[in-house]
Amino acid sequence: MRYISTRGTAPEIGFCDVLLAGLARDGGLYVPQTWPKLNASLDARLNSAASGEVSTNYAHRAASIMAPFVGDEIDAKVFQKLCVDAYSTFRHPDVAPLIEIAPNEYLLELFHGPTLAFKDIALQLVGKLFDHVLSQRNERVMIVGATSGDTGGAAFDGVASCRNVGIVMLYPNNRVSDVQRRQMTTVESPNVHAVAIDGTFDDCQDLVKAMFNDQKFRDANQLSAVNSINWVRVMAQVVYYFTALEKLGDSAVFSVPTGNFGNVLAGWIAKQMGASIDGFVVASNTNDILTRFFESQQMIANEVVPTLSPSMDIQVSSNFERLLFEMNNRDGEATAKQLTDFRKGGELSVVPNIYAKWITGVFAGYRCNDEQTLATMKDVYQKSAMLIDPHTAVGLSAARQSIGVNYPKDQSIITLATAHPAKFPDAVRRATGQTPRLPEHLADLMNRPERIVSLPNNLKSVQAFVSSCR
Repeated sequence: MRYISTRGTAPEIGFCDVLLAGLARDGGLYVPQTWPKLNASLDARLNSAASGEVSTNYAHRAASIMAPFVGDEIDAKVFQKLCVDAYSTFRHPDVAPLIEIAPNEYLLELFHGPTLAFKDIALQLVGKLFDHVLSQRNERVMIVGATSGDTGGAAFDGVASCRNVGIVMLYPNNRVSDVQRRQMTTVESPNVHAVAIDGTFDDCQDLVKAMFNDQKFRDANQLSAVNSINWVRVMAQVVYYFTALEKLGDSAVFSVPTGNFGNVLAGWIAKQMGASIDGFVVASNTNDILTRFFESQQMIANEVVPTLSPSMDIQVSSNFERLLFEMNNRDGEATAKQLTDFRKGGELSVVPNIYAKWITGVFAGYRCNDEQTLATMKDVYQKSAMLIDPHTAVGLSAARQSIGVNYPKDQSIITLATAHPAKFPDAVRRATGQTPRLPEHLADLMNRPERIVSLPNNLKSVQAFVSSCR
């Protein structure tokens, strides 16, 4: 498997180089040259889910599903062991259990990893892969990333023990939950650095991309990435779409709480590989740039509004670039021009025939404001005594809005439950009157000492700090 850039001018590279590079040198995102189809033997295993013939071991399934993307760059047995090691840290034996909460209504719980968020499913594996590849090459990298909340803690946990990795994670000051912040700032490993930026997540993301696009700085500091601009993050998220369908034994629609578009893009990739997915509900909070795009065929950026679901407080969805590249028939020059114009003018349009081919009948966008979020959390608690976090509530609200409009009433719909409710105790308590408890391994989190660096939204200041951490 070889990888190409969505901007069209970076040289094609292999899997291990994609892992370490993150962003392509032309500013684009890496994608496989072709979308692989699952081979016949694996297809047969998937189709026999209802009869119970499929292995329920998540790590083994993950290794099989991701194998075409890795190719022969990592020995198959070694890759399977890395998957086994990565998913041994999860608290649930299924890793991503599927829970039925009402007829035809399901939650796919993705928060059983060490930092209680879906990002663990990718980043526990990414950390193992970094350590393996860098050890093989006798190299060291400095990861720089941006987080709207969950990526930071998950990335720190994934790479804290890596001998050949340093990491600087930027987050928007006062725009993440206390639990999310502390999962970054209380990590004691000397190779991790949490940086509070005076700005929004989009500002943090822009700083990261600017550092990667400064080729001299990038090379001098051996930069790498763990945000979902890194292809391997998206690749690892493809797996749980397949395992969810295996557990269900049928096709389904997936409703995905969405900010940076990486999670729902992983589902779209699973569909290209042959997964029986009937469609996607793209769920947004008040920061609804994606919903507005699906309504108008135009992407117009507004100011970011703080909400109860802060990980989705985004107006620039980086991973949409990978889908846009496909919509442009893999024309990197056209994709680069559209995105450059979008960053300059804040608008991006798609012509009707292209929109109809790629979006209509595949994606449906819905929004959910804070009032609807709280109402959904309360409804789930009253009917099932289950606590859900506000991001999951946005996804569930959007799923319910789509039934009878985009999909029939008997449609099976799976909402991705992206975070543990204890990560957002204030919102959960406000909706239900209940305070969710942190799991035992994080019970003392709020008492641990913090280590924070605060910096202005200024590229030179951030670059100087990153250089000092090498």
